[in-house]
Amino acid sequence: MSGCESATRRQFLAVTGSLAAAATAAAPGLPKVRFGNVEITRLIIGSNPLYGYSHFNRILDGMMREWMTQDRRMEILHRAEQCGINTWQVHYNDPTIEDLKRYRAEGGRMHWLLLADFELMKNWKLLPAVARLNPIGIAHHGNRTDERFRAGQMEIVRDFVKAVHDAGVPAGVSTHNPAVVEYIEERGWDVDYYMTCMYRVTRTREEARRELGEAPIGEIYLERDPERMCAVVRKTRKTCFAFKVLAAGRNINSAEQLEAAFRFVLTNIKPQDAIIVGMFPRFKDEIRENVALVSRILAGAPAAS
Repeated sequence: MSGCESATRRQFLAVTGSLAAAATAAAPGLPKVRFGNVEITRLIIGSNPLYGYSHFNRILDGMMREWMTQDRRMEILHRAEQCGINTWQVHYNDPTIEDLKRYRAEGGRMHWLLLADFELMKNWKLLPAVARLNPIGIAHHGNRTDERFRAGQMEIVRDFVKAVHDAGVPAGVSTHNPAVVEYIEERGWDVDYYMTCMYRVTRTREEARRELGEAPIGEIYLERDPERMCAVVRKTRKTCFAFKVLAAGRNINSAEQLEAAFRFVLTNIKPQDAIIVGMFPRFKDEIRENVALVSRILAGAPAAS
C-alpha cells in the first residue's frame, strides 16, 4: 500500500470510526418492519455506489470504482450495520457474492436482498445455489422487467418468479415503470414484493418524445415521477422497496433538498414498505447522517427549519 493510499484509508477510518458513539446518540433508531420470516429496517443500504454505478457518467463511475476497494466496501457494510441498518440490497455478480462471503466471514449479520443480474438473469439453474446463501428475497432485474413489458413478454418475468419460488425464496419484481406494477396486480401474480424505482429512468427516447415533445440527453428524472410510482405502491398490499429515492444523487445539493426527497417518499409509501439508498461516504459520514434523518422523519419529527 502506498503512502497516499494509506493516508486516504486512515482518513476514511477517522471519519467513520470516530463518530460511532455519535451515531447512536443522534437518532432514535430505525424502525423495523416484518418481511417474510425476518424483521428489516426501513432504511436499506443499496449497492450501486459500492460497485461504481453512478447513473451520471463514466467518469464518475470510474472514480467510484477506483476508490471503492473491497476493503472499503467491507468498512462501509460494517459501518451501516454499526449505525443500525440491518439489510443490504445487492445485485448478483461474482464480485458481489465474494463480498457477501467475506462480509459474513468477518462477522457481518445484515440480511441481504438480492436483485438478479448478469449471469443469474441468463441462467436460472443458478437459483438453487444462490438460495443456499440465504437471501431474504430475489427480484427480477428492473431494466430487464421494463424491456419485457415493452416487448409484450411478461410471461418470462412470471416464469422467473416461479423459478425463484421453486428454489424456496420469496420472489419479487423490480421495475421503474408504475404500469408494470398495475399489470401484475391486475392479473393476480403470486409475487411477494416489488422493488419500485421512484424515477422512470427506463423511458426510451421515443417514449420521452411522446411525453415531453423532445428527448433529454441521458437518463430521465422527472419531478412528478415519485408521485406516480408512490400512487401504485399505496394501492398494492405487497411490500415495496422504493429505490432511487435521491434520484441517483440529484437530490442532495442542500440539506433541505435531501430531507424533502426522503420525507416525500417515506410519507407516501405504506408503513410496511422500506427504502433502498446507495451511499458513498468518501467525504462525510453519509451513513450516519442518512440513518439519523430517516429515523427522525419516521419518528414524526417536523421538517428542519
